[in-house]
Amino acid sequence: MSRRKGFTLIELLVVIAIIAILMAILMPALQRVKEQARSVKCLANLKSWNLIFAMYVEDYDGKFPSGETAQGFWWIAQMEEKYQSYKLNPLWFCPTAQAPIRDEYGVTIPTLNIFNSWGIYTRSDYGNLCRDGVAGSYGLNGYVLSTAPGTEFEGGRRTEDNWRGPQVKGANNAPILVESLRFDFWPLPTDPPAANEFEAWQGMNHMARCAINRHEGFVNSSFCDFSARKVGIKELWTLKWHKRYDISGPYTTAGGMQADEWPEWLRRFKDY
Repeated sequence: MSRRKGFTLIELLVVIAIIAILMAILMPALQRVKEQARSVKCLANLKSWNLIFAMYVEDYDGKFPSGETAQGFWWIAQMEEKYQSYKLNPLWFCPTAQAPIRDEYGVTIPTLNIFNSWGIYTRSDYGNLCRDGVAGSYGLNGYVLSTAPGTEFEGGRRTEDNWRGPQVKGANNAPILVESLRFDFWPLPTDPPAANEFEAWQGMNHMARCAINRHEGFVNSSFCDFSARKVGIKELWTLKWHKRYDISGPYTTAGGMQADEWPEWLRRFKDY
């Protein structure tokens, strides 16, 4: 009676090596598919926010929120309650950035990076403005707000050139919401990119709050024509953030920026 032979050690090692090679080939492709799915979900969130802002504008004479509240500048408080809280509204989060920088007890996590969301802002932070706190992955372009002219924000940023509503020239290039490390920001054409790819924003550099590598050289954004699309990281400096924003500033090819002048982590991405 013949006995069935099993695999030899060499044969098993060959099979394992083949599997390892196949995994090495397939894993990058699988990661790309997963990233594409996350980006699509992120864009879907922004398209939903477009509908929310469109309904708000329709109810308030064609104007975006002013951002002015009794407790200070906090535009989220002017949205309906169901849109304020991350616990009530999962649209706040891009799938690539769902961990808030503070936990539900107000404790800041030890390491901040571009894949954190902002928040959590609790009742104790802003009185009763937000139900159960708020956190998210998207930030508002502060220049769209209908704040009264003459108001000054941090760093001397002023509101004379705010869009105030969506009916503007070049609306498809005027951002409303952008993936960001803060819930609002007012970029300047002279704001430099972060020197380190994974560092969180610091200080008064508002552009660095959204010039982050969350989607392989892109971030997602919604615009005043209520469209949403991927935006190249370097392309952010060419968007029309407010009426007099210089889209040919020092960080654009039109403004003379050279590819080798970008921080090293940005050099591999497309120039604009």
